[in-house]
Amino acid sequence: MTRAFVVNSGSSSIKYQLIDVETETSLVSGLIERIGEPGGDAETHEAGLRGVLAQLGDDADISVVGHRVVHGGDRFDRAAIVDDAVEQAIADLIPLAPLHNPANLAGIRAAREVLPDVPHVVVFDTAFHQTIPHEAYTYALDADIAERFGIRRYGFHGTSHKFVTGRAAEYLGVPVDQVNLIVLHLGNGASVTAIRGGRSIDTSMGLTPLEGLVMGTRSGDIDPAIVFHLNRVAGLSIDQIDDIVNKKSGMKGMTGYSDMRDVEAAIARGDVSAAQGLAVWRHRIRHYVGAYRAQMDTVHAVVFTAGVGENSALLREMAMQGLSHVGIEIDSARNEVRSREVRDIATDASPVRILVVPTNEELEIARQSTAAAFGG
Repeated sequence: MTRAFVVNSGSSSIKYQLIDVETETSLVSGLIERIGEPGGDAETHEAGLRGVLAQLGDDADISVVGHRVVHGGDRFDRAAIVDDAVEQAIADLIPLAPLHNPANLAGIRAAREVLPDVPHVVVFDTAFHQTIPHEAYTYALDADIAERFGIRRYGFHGTSHKFVTGRAAEYLGVPVDQVNLIVLHLGNGASVTAIRGGRSIDTSMGLTPLEGLVMGTRSGDIDPAIVFHLNRVAGLSIDQIDDIVNKKSGMKGMTGYSDMRDVEAAIARGDVSAAQGLAVWRHRIRHYVGAYRAQMDTVHAVVFTAGVGENSALLREMAMQGLSHVGIEIDSARNEVRSREVRDIATDASPVRILVVPTNEELEIARQSTAAAFGG
């Protein structure tokens, strides 16, 4: 029996899940919150993990520990077994993900102390996108500056996009190395990826998770000169502008709500700003779907996943309406059906299928960790 203990470490929290890899079932899951804070669940990441493992006892029978790490830069194109060199590489990449990699690293170090006798594997959000070609990942900046500071498109949500690609290919009956998809990972953070032959060839997030679609609190695509304008004309500091575009923009900035369920409720009450904000959200999605549709001769399916993509029939309908001229036609009745299973919500006549595929990033991390540690 192979059991993977999946760890997703934040600065003051740890999400964990124990997965039976052979049956692909979750045995235990939980969340350690407010680490190091008064009244929190634990004083340190290590103490929190020790507490969890004490509760699980010998029944845990952990074979491998899989860690989510946000940024692997261009150094990692697959999962890697953790050693001191890998830890150092993750630390070296902190300038590319200053909010995430330090927290991920804290979880790795704590878990290695608590579970020193099992292999630890890191799975990177960026790894799946390392197949993106040069012309798609390159920004048209001074080449020396870009190389010196590692400026390029990296992409994120890679574990989700990889998992969903496999499930969609299986559902369609197309070999994964032949499937062409446009995958919409729509949650509070959101990204869209073009998949050709089962591999990422373009994605909306870039150097950081800020680029691309309109998100809960992040602006997505903006004219970069807006930053200079706010600095020079409004007198805002770089840190203030960073805070605005990452935490006070997106749907929250336009409507006052970061949760799309609240946006939908506001629209139902006749809130004009919520309706206008949703129109911007929709426009950006269709912009990317059209761009990625143009990059591929054949698209087998557009795929919706993550919290919003899996659960909001209204937002799926809005995103797909009026695209029959590019071979994408949604069936409103099928779209309204709620299910936790993979399902097709396109009309029978639609050349491009529209799928709803529940994601499972923890299972994908468990799979990759097991393969890295034991082969397969």
